[in-house]
Amino acid sequence: MGFAYVVGQVTVKDEGKWAEYQKKVPETFVQWNCEPVLRGRQFAALAGQCPHAGVVVLRFPSVDALKGWFDSPAYQALVPLRDAAADVVLTAYEA
Repeated sequence: MGFAYVVGQVTVKDEGKWAEYQKKVPETFVQWNCEPVLRGRQFAALAGQCPHAGVVVLRFPSVDALKGWFDSPAYQALVPLRDAAADVVLTAYEA
């Protein structure tokens, strides 16, 4: 198996809380060898519609590492802050 990816689509509701979340979440990546690949904003929808302007892509060495990160107490402790800060859709992929 190859890498596993998390794709997050984001609409920020509270800039201050989102900044706090963005400051804290990278600490949760270390144990799982997560590499942030992309953080950006949509400037055009080329086909179809995407309701969220923000995107983040994370790469993990395996599906197990991705699941371990998502289920970890460190990340789960940040979920209430994430949810207060933004509307987020997270999807997982393997490649």
